[in-house]
Amino acid sequence: MLDLGSTSASNIRLLTEMGHRIYSEDLLVASSDPSLVSLDPAGQRVFDSTRFMAENLVYTPGQFDCVFAWSFADYMEEPLVKPVMERLWSVMKPGGVLLAFFHMKDAGPDAPCYRYHLTAGDMLETQVLRAGPAGGFKLQRVFNNRHIEGLFRDFSSIKFFLARDNIREALVVR
Repeated sequence: MLDLGSTSASNIRLLTEMGHRIYSEDLLVASSDPSLVSLDPAGQRVFDSTRFMAENLVYTPGQFDCVFAWSFADYMEEPLVKPVMERLWSVMKPGGVLLAFFHMKDAGPDAPCYRYHLTAGDMLETQVLRAGPAGGFKLQRVFNNRHIEGLFRDFSSIKFFLARDNIREALVVR
């Protein structure tokens, strides 16, 4: 299993007690590294997505049965979203499952970013993140269903579920 959110001791404990091996990588924190941003000759901000991808999600192809992608795509720099989803496809086993959350409506740049905690009772607890640039991560975009389907176009299936707090769950199969 690959958990792409902020490290959660409760997730690690629960999943390892169930006999799973879990890897954890916080892509939002990694993507907020200021050294990944430079200015081009016109003074426009340029994000080094090539370096980011060389340093993150470096796993053996077909290594994971399950990926928890949480809601990072809503908060991640635009040049990273598509390459990250493509990399996830390659590191997942055929038939592997990915769980991702997406905002259903724009709550503005101050929409809270959460750390997600799995519980033994099949529930999900949330905790507002205070980490990241300027005290928190900023909502970058809101994906509609068509955009989400485009992100996962190479996967074999996708199902959407409506959750509370204006969140859309996507269960995606490689």
